[in-house]
Amino acid sequence: MATWDDLTAYVRSEYDVIREEGDELRILFTFDHLNEEDARSQVVIIVREVLDAKHEWVQIASPCGLAANVDLLALLTEIGHSTVACGAAVMGDHVVLRHSLPLENLDINEFVDPLALLAGTADTIEEQFFGGDGY
Repeated sequence: MATWDDLTAYVRSEYDVIREEGDELRILFTFDHLNEEDARSQVVIIVREVLDAKHEWVQIASPCGLAANVDLLALLTEIGHSTVACGAAVMGDHVVLRHSLPLENLDINEFVDPLALLAGTADTIEEQFFGGDGY
């Protein structure tokens, strides 16, 4: 998989796309659960980025909560101890977890595995630090 069109076609076929606009897809990543009370999901934003007007990348991001409502030092410390495939940023008013990958020569597992790790980590951080499942 080496193009944005290839990646978006794959995402549309495998995930629940809830919004598509330009070079951005939003999916609802749903986790397996035992019953309705355990049901959780996470919004994940997939965006095409172009660096230096020639290098295509894909950024995977997921909001966790409002930055104003959290102890950022505690949140960043937890992310530093518990994550492998993402970093944290404040984008607008929200704390997001994100990961970026070059599109050229991208293998599907290089996208799917970080996507699942990021969604799971964002969901855990959201529950732990923001007390809910709002995103």
